[in-house]
Amino acid sequence: MNKRYSTYYLLFLAFISVVACKSPKKETKKPNILFVSIDDLRPTLGAYGDTIAITPNMDQFAAEGMTFRQTFTQVAVCAPSRASLMTGLRPDSTRVWHLGDKFRDIHPNTVTMPQYFSEFGYHTVNLGKIFHNYMPDSISWDEPDLRPAQYLRPEWLNRDGETFYISKEINESQVKKRDSLLKLRPVRYADGWNTGPAWEAAAVHDTMYYDGAQTELAKRTLSRLAKMDAPFYMGLGYFRPHLPFAVPKKYWDLYDAEKIPLAPNPNVPKNAPGHTMNSMYELRHYDGFNKIGHPESDYRMSVDTTRILKHGYYASVSYVDALLGDLFSHMKKIGIYENTIIILWGDHGWKLGDHNSWGKMTNYNIDLKVPMIIRYPNQENRGAQTFEITELIDMFPSLCELAGIEIPDYIQGTSFVPLIKDPKRQWKKAAFSQFHRRPKVSADGKRYMGYSINTKKYHYIEWYTWDPKTGTKGELKSTELYDSENDPHETVNIANEKIHATVVKELSQQLAEGWQKARPNNP
Repeated sequence: MNKRYSTYYLLFLAFISVVACKSPKKETKKPNILFVSIDDLRPTLGAYGDTIAITPNMDQFAAEGMTFRQTFTQVAVCAPSRASLMTGLRPDSTRVWHLGDKFRDIHPNTVTMPQYFSEFGYHTVNLGKIFHNYMPDSISWDEPDLRPAQYLRPEWLNRDGETFYISKEINESQVKKRDSLLKLRPVRYADGWNTGPAWEAAAVHDTMYYDGAQTELAKRTLSRLAKMDAPFYMGLGYFRPHLPFAVPKKYWDLYDAEKIPLAPNPNVPKNAPGHTMNSMYELRHYDGFNKIGHPESDYRMSVDTTRILKHGYYASVSYVDALLGDLFSHMKKIGIYENTIIILWGDHGWKLGDHNSWGKMTNYNIDLKVPMIIRYPNQENRGAQTFEITELIDMFPSLCELAGIEIPDYIQGTSFVPLIKDPKRQWKKAAFSQFHRRPKVSADGKRYMGYSINTKKYHYIEWYTWDPKTGTKGELKSTELYDSENDPHETVNIANEKIHATVVKELSQQLAEGWQKARPNNP
């Protein structure tokens, strides 16, 4: 190359170098999101101070992230809770108040969380129970309702993941019962499959039950998603510890049933109105429980049965914990763990003999308090906890902020990201929940709507008559007040004691003012 052309070549390289420096940099890939729902999971975890629970993987996850110790659901039953948190709207806005209400029928144009993230370039995938078992809302996902291949039989497409057993005899019995039920009424919850014993402990590999098979599918799906240019949003919904407590025997063997304590609050709260409790109709579907009494009756479950049910619940929690440990290990192996926002949550609590009851579906805090733990890239204050009040409806705006996308202006929750950065800062003044008590499960056969407000010191509830057609409350029928500091298990309703009249008046006003007035002063 002669001297003249050599000079031109060097000038050309210099020009290209300057242009390259001025060119916009390629946008950094946004963090992935793994959105993990665990059905019926109350804060029965070591990270929440439960000394019986064997949950090493969730406890380790909490040690790497932020644990919210005072998180409340908006409704203590699956479909309304999930409709609320997935849309960012509270129940009186979604108008989803009980299991049969379908938000997509009520508001067809609703934009859900995965739909919103899709608008910002996320590839959205769903496995398991994120909305509700039989209403996966396929429109919300790029890849909706993925299921393990062995569960894709046509006759099982409307069947819930929690309804599968291992025993051949149980499976045969289920088919017979289902056929009989469908002859009486062809449209049924879980497509009529929710029959069988309340527990099973088969000596099988983890993958033989639905949640284990689903975890294997989740691992394969994550391996595929990791190779995509777009970030992903995966909703992964575990079915246990929902009834039946059917999990591999080795998780039952982790516990000595005699050492699992019975409920510290085995009675309906003293002075509580007669419509606060549900009839336990969920448990009634299972073998041997069809004649159990209403919690507000004289019915008492035997201690032996109580211990088996509690044992099964704890075994189920440990099973899901092991599956999550396997999933997280896989994410580390394929190199996506560190660049993924992982949030783990329960949709509502669950009574394990508390208030003489089993299940959810009340306004009591044993049903309203839930676990919520988050870990994300470059997180501050790893391993921290906060006892400030948060709500499940806060997840939508929080994930938006962490992903660096705009928070919708209609959202009725508050991003808790500032709370992660300063766990001791003052936050929400209260959490708001509600429950629609229908006549067929109410002790007095009447219909009510109960509105609940939780502050740091008190839990206050107002019960009104309710018009389900217009969705409006009528006459105030009763009130409840519990001292959360001195009576955390809510054993005595003190709303009618004169000494608390001022507190009741103040809380009633705060409840009427609603969630807007309870937001942090400087979020």
